[in-house]
Amino acid sequence: MTFHLRDASPADLPAITEIYRDSVLNGTASYEITPPDQAEMTSRFEGIRSKGYPYIAAEGEGGTFLGYAYASAFRTRPAYRWLVEDSIYLAPEARGRGVGKALLKELLVRCEALGFRQMIAVIGGASAASVSLHRSLGFEMTGTLKGTGFKHGKWLDTVLMQISLGEGTATSPDPNTYPGSLFAE
Repeated sequence: MTFHLRDASPADLPAITEIYRDSVLNGTASYEITPPDQAEMTSRFEGIRSKGYPYIAAEGEGGTFLGYAYASAFRTRPAYRWLVEDSIYLAPEARGRGVGKALLKELLVRCEALGFRQMIAVIGGASAASVSLHRSLGFEMTGTLKGTGFKHGKWLDTVLMQISLGEGTATSPDPNTYPGSLFAE
């Protein structure tokens, strides 16, 4: 499959909304039950981008929107500011074709360049494909939360995976640089 990565833009929001809608209705990556509308997805997009987090799109031949990935705060308390959580959503036709791996690789590069020290994957439904994808790029299993969601008539586990970025925990971060400036202490 031929595709390229680029920054996501507001023009992508109809496609982003539709891909997320499909994931909410048919998958377990999100524990939402009712898909948010485009206005809500726009608000979420703007909130992530306004903080300087990367938001990436995968585009196929002819401009086909294949998927997206972004990093965002794991938690909003200041001590967490060096940690980001990744999110990846793909159109059904893009799954299993290397698009998710390319998006995650690029997200790792961008987050490390921004100064983040850790990335965490919170994998709803303990998706074997998502676990495998993250493991292939160096994420390590850090835990499983049992029965954390109930969706599609069954209890779902949540898997946590993590990878160090840059110097990880080997050195102290500079609080005067991004992402040190994300939250006031």
